[in-house]
Amino acid sequence: MPTRNLEAVIAATREVGDMAMARWRGEGKAVNVWHKSHDNPVSDVDLAVDARLKAVLGAMVPEAGWLSEETADNPDRLSRRAMWCVDPIDGTRDFIRGRPGWAVSVALVIDGTPELGVLYAPALDELWVAQKGSGATLNGDTLRASERSCFSGARVPADSLPKVDRDLVMVTKPNSIALRMALVADDRADLVATLRWGFEWDVAAAALIAAEAGAIVTDAFGDPLLFNTPRAQAFGVIACAPGIHAAVVDRLRDRALALTAAD
Repeated sequence: MPTRNLEAVIAATREVGDMAMARWRGEGKAVNVWHKSHDNPVSDVDLAVDARLKAVLGAMVPEAGWLSEETADNPDRLSRRAMWCVDPIDGTRDFIRGRPGWAVSVALVIDGTPELGVLYAPALDELWVAQKGSGATLNGDTLRASERSCFSGARVPADSLPKVDRDLVMVTKPNSIALRMALVADDRADLVATLRWGFEWDVAAAALIAAEAGAIVTDAFGDPLLFNTPRAQAFGVIACAPGIHAAVVDRLRDRALALTAAD
């Protein structure tokens, strides 16, 4: 594979993030919003960011495949060692509502594993960067993930908690799942966990950032996340302090069983 220029990837991500920021909260031209499906909004800004990233990143690594939330999937990516995995605006609901919890998410996946990850949240003035084997940073400062070892009292980004999780502590929840995972990397949260099918573009960059900061990142069953898969999805995601990972997996298993019984 060719040498990747991390600074060029950062510059491209910053460019489109600033482009989106210029439209945030109705600045400049009004944002056009529609729904791709029920409760799944998209805007013309999402599409503009996607198109610009595809052009710039595609020129950087021409042999790489492309997987993005706003581009029709091309199975040709499966035959390529390298793949760009992009969410042009992760947290579109926050973007269109004028809330700051959205980010541009860019990852370069090599042989099924993220090698570079950049997450830019311009409304929060946060730039998260990771390179495999080289650690992770937030605005240039080295990240150290949560080291919590006791599950009870763990901090989780959430708007509310079900009864079974009342032993946890809520912290501010951005709409972007990538930013929620990044909070674990920065020791502002101890865990993020989902129990549903999620797309690779939602988590690729954040998974690398969290892992490089020292967190454990897996699917809901505790197995490693894989990228550039045919379905481009995994069942659930966990990003948490290593010392509570087993307890998180157990809690999700119990919740899944309860949901199954309720059905």
